[in-house]
Amino acid sequence: MAVKALKAVSVGRNGLGAFILQCKRIDLHYCDWAGSSKGMNGFIKSLLPKFAAAHPQIEFTVSPRPSKHPVAIGHYINGREKAICVRNMEPYEILKKLELLRDANGEKLKKLSKNVTSINESVRGVWSPYHGNGLQV
Repeated sequence: MAVKALKAVSVGRNGLGAFILQCKRIDLHYCDWAGSSKGMNGFIKSLLPKFAAAHPQIEFTVSPRPSKHPVAIGHYINGREKAICVRNMEPYEILKKLELLRDANGEKLKKLSKNVTSINESVRGVWSPYHGNGLQV
């Protein structure tokens, strides 16, 4: 049996094979005495240990920021970062915001012109009413 070489090299696509989480670090800033940080303080004490244990691939840093509103900042592997102000939020609302940061990819939001985007071209090609037998008018 003859050995044949591959015509194309495999292209890595996130989600096929191994998945790489785009968020690499989340910074949590809070104030010890301000009322707007009450929810963040409760989140750090109660929900953060479980969330951090469930996501060991993300580095969490918690630091006080006196006289400022609490902020959650996500750092991504493409070098970008997203910041979300979480002032006056309850701990479970902050958890939802952290899940939003975890699931984001760090790219800027852009308007899509098509509903479906794909890396691969369509197998069937572009449909036109003039292909095939055509339309009888």
